Amino acid sequence: MNAMLKLSRGVDWMNDRLGRGLMWLILAAVLISAGNAIVRKAFDTSSNALLEIQWYLFASVFMLGSGFAFLKNAHVRIDFISNHLSAKTRNIIDMVGIVVFLFPLCYMLIVISWPLFVNAWNSGEMSQNAGGLIRWPMYALIPLGFMLLALQGLSELIKRAAFIAGAAPDSIGHVETESKDEIGHEIEEHAAHVQEEVR
Repeated sequence: MNAMLKLSRGVDWMNDRLGRGLMWLILAAVLISAGNAIVRKAFDTSSNALLEIQWYLFASVFMLGSGFAFLKNAHVRIDFISNHLSAKTRNIIDMVGIVVFLFPLCYMLIVISWPLFVNAWNSGEMSQNAGGLIRWPMYALIPLGFMLLALQGLSELIKRAAFIAGAAPDSIGHVETESKDEIGHEIEEHAAHVQEEVR
């Protein structure tokens, strides 16, 4: 179990670093978009390459950040149901979801998208827009993104199994408790501020 938890920590570290790095791509996309809009209005000209790079940056954040979102427990969860379940039941449900739904989905999409990437790489496929960009990097994001998501799924599966075996803390409960504590702290600060104003 220790070796598996070490693997899990390695995957978590990789997706955490990648996710934090991807945040800068959002800033880059905003700056490019603003610059392109200013140039278009001021000089009545535009660049298809600059337009497409915005899409590429957004696609990179979306595809490569899915593992980071799973790590941070930011994915969709039906909290009003899961909050009424025991920690063990929540972890078992997560394990079933990862094995039955997440892994097959990732496998299927990797298998489907890999030939698209290979064909674009071999053909040197370019955008149909004048001055557009080469396409294979965008095709590569699909299998790469789902590989990262599958790896994070493996990490989460290990953590859930370790919790049930009593070898690790409840990673879901920790995230939920931390979030609730932050919200509670903000409410207390706001209430204190309102009381000061009333006085």
